[in-house]
Amino acid sequence: MLKQALQLKLSQQLRMTPQLQQAIHLLQLPIMDLRARIQQALEQNVMLEIDDPEARDSAVTADRSDDLFDRDASTEASEADDGSLDFEAPTHAGWDDAPRAGPSEAPRFTDSATPFEHADRSDETLTDHLLWQLELENLDRRSTAIGQAIIDAVNDDGYVTDDLHTIRATLAPDVDASLAEIESMLERVQTFDPAGVAARSVAECMLLQLDQLDPEIPGRDFARAIAREHLELLAEQRYDALKRQLGATGDELKDALLLVRACHPRPGGAVQAPATDFVVPDVFVRRVDGRWFVELNDSIAPRLRVNPVYAGSLGRGGDYDVLKTQLQEARWLIRSLEIRNETLARVAVTIVERQSGFLEHGDEHMQPMVLRDVAEAIGMHESTISRVTANKYMLTPRGMFELRYFFSSHVPGSEGDRSSTAVRAKIRKLVAAENPEKPLSDNRIARMLAEDGVQVARRTVAKYREALKIPSSSDRRQRRLAG
Repeated sequence: MLKQALQLKLSQQLRMTPQLQQAIHLLQLPIMDLRARIQQALEQNVMLEIDDPEARDSAVTADRSDDLFDRDASTEASEADDGSLDFEAPTHAGWDDAPRAGPSEAPRFTDSATPFEHADRSDETLTDHLLWQLELENLDRRSTAIGQAIIDAVNDDGYVTDDLHTIRATLAPDVDASLAEIESMLERVQTFDPAGVAARSVAECMLLQLDQLDPEIPGRDFARAIAREHLELLAEQRYDALKRQLGATGDELKDALLLVRACHPRPGGAVQAPATDFVVPDVFVRRVDGRWFVELNDSIAPRLRVNPVYAGSLGRGGDYDVLKTQLQEARWLIRSLEIRNETLARVAVTIVERQSGFLEHGDEHMQPMVLRDVAEAIGMHESTISRVTANKYMLTPRGMFELRYFFSSHVPGSEGDRSSTAVRAKIRKLVAAENPEKPLSDNRIARMLAEDGVQVARRTVAKYREALKIPSSSDRRQRRLAG
C-alpha cells in the first residue's frame, strides 16, 4: 500500500540571476556606452544618486550604514580609496627594485593634462575581431586558411551565410578541404567571442550561447529544447503549450525563458561598434619613481550610491513596492559596476605587469600573451577576459592602445617564445635598415631572424610583412629605381 509522506531535501543550484546578467552586460560596455547606461539609470531610478564625497562627508552617517553595499565575501580584488591600483601591493613585490630604463625610456606620465597621440582603433569590424582570435589559435597554414574562409562568410550580424559546399569552393584550388574539415573548423570558430557567432540559424545561435552556461543552471536543458524545437511556440507566447511539450513546471519554464531571453539574436552587433571621433581611455597607466601605476578612469563614469534619505523612509506596506523594487535594482547596478571595475582593474594590472618591457622599450619587447594567460593569472574564464578587453583602451606613456593590442600569438625561439608583435617590429626594423640597392628578400629576413633566435618560415615573414604594409623586395627595388 502506497503512503504519502513529506520529505526535506537540501540541494545546491546555480542560477543566472538578473544581477549576473547585468554584470556580464556592463562588463563588455565601452566607457562612453557605460556612461549613457548610468545616466539612464539615474533618470529612471529615484534610489540612485551620484556618490559625491563632499556631500557624503557632511551627511549623517547613521542614515547610510544600512548595509546597502553588501559585498561578496569571495571577492579577491581590493580597491584603494581613490580607485587606483599600483604595484606596491604585496602581490607585486619586487617591482620596486626593477631597473629604470636609460635616457631613451618612454616619457613618464606626470600630469593628467599631458598630451598623447590617440590611436583611434574604434573602426574594428567583426571580421577583424574573429581573425584576431584565429591568429591566437596558432593553427597550421591549412587550418588557418579554412578558418579564414569561414570567417569571410560571416555577416555583420554574426551568422554564416554560405553553406559548407560554397566555402569549400572558395578554398579551391589552393586548399582541397573536405566537408568534415570545414565542419570541424566551423565548430572551432563557433567557440570564439562573441558567444553565438558563426551560427547558421537563430536556433543554432541560441544553442551556442546556452551551451556556454554551466549544465547545473536550472532551466538550461529546457531552454536548449526551446531553442532547438519550439521557437515558434515561444514567438506566439503559447506558454501553456510549451509547458506541455517540455513536460516542465511553471517555475522550470520561467527559468528556461529567462535564459532564452538572455541570448543575443545578433551576436555580431556586440562587436560591430560604430566609429567614433575620438577614443576615451578606460585605464590610465603611469610610471612614478620606477613603479607602474594603474588607475581606472572615474571621470567619465561616476560612482553611484543609494540615496540614504529615500532608502531610510521606506515602510513595510504594499504602497512601497515600486520603491522597494527600485532599491533592489539600484543595489544590483552598484554591485555590477563594482564587479566591472574590479575585473577591468585586475586585467589591466596583469597586462601591465606582463608587458612592462613593451611599455619601457617598445614593440620589440612585447611578450607573447593570449587570453588564457590572463584568465589563469586572475582565475577567470577566457570569455570573461575577451569581454573585458573588447573596445577598452589604455592610455600609457607610449600612447593610447586597445587592451587587445597587448595580446599576440607565440613564435618559437631558441631563447624562449617571442610574440608575433615583437617579430613584426624586428621585420620593420630590418627593412628600415636595409641597403636600398639590395632590398632584403623574405628568405633573407627569415635567416636573419633565425640568427637572432627567432624561428619563422619564409611564408610567415611574408604574412607579417604584408600586415605591416611593406612591399615585397622586388617592389621596393622597383620603387627605388623609379624614384
